[in-house]
Amino acid sequence: MGRALVLALLASLNPTLLAATTVMLLLNNPGRLMLGYLLGALMTSVILGVVIVFSLDGTSVANETQSTVNPAVDIALGVIALIVARVLAPRRGSPGRRERATDKPPPRWQTKLSQSSPRGAFVVGALLTLPGASYLAGLRQIDSLNYSDAASVLLVVAFNLVMLMLIELPLIGFAVAPDWTKLEVARAKAFVARHGRRVATAALVLVGCALILKGVVALIAG
Repeated sequence: MGRALVLALLASLNPTLLAATTVMLLLNNPGRLMLGYLLGALMTSVILGVVIVFSLDGTSVANETQSTVNPAVDIALGVIALIVARVLAPRRGSPGRRERATDKPPPRWQTKLSQSSPRGAFVVGALLTLPGASYLAGLRQIDSLNYSDAASVLLVVAFNLVMLMLIELPLIGFAVAPDWTKLEVARAKAFVARHGRRVATAALVLVGCALILKGVVALIAG
């Protein structure tokens, strides 16, 4: 159990999640965006986590970032793709809402988030939250505990909640102390405007360290 918690904490050091959280905090309506992203991320990670745990059967399926994808995982991914397609589908009664074209070269997920749409954030969270080495190793630990099916599902959900705490903590702030959180976010925006280069440098250092740490964990887990 303890090792699974450590792996969940390591999995939370996800450079993509860190970058997405930072981008959303600097946009309008960050709380709504992060909630949409969190729901999409939980949908993907919990569904895949439950499917993978019940498919392990004591074998070393989770080995580094290379794992044999069985039909159950393919089905889970197909279900996720359908849900994402449903979210992206235009709604009746709102024909005038069109996506604004952009000439910016940043990644598509960042462009989607910059449109300040909770639906877009949901899609980005669902598509970006795919199993990594720490996540797969954590699922293998959960499987090795040999708990009941219900307990295993609860452990997978708890694992994902810990893994996504980078986005959950700001959301808790918006829910518990919205005025204080908005003030701090405004201060952060002003700080980034004044010290953008330093912030970018620090972020790159943090992302680099997270990548190195995840690489080491992948070697150990393998």
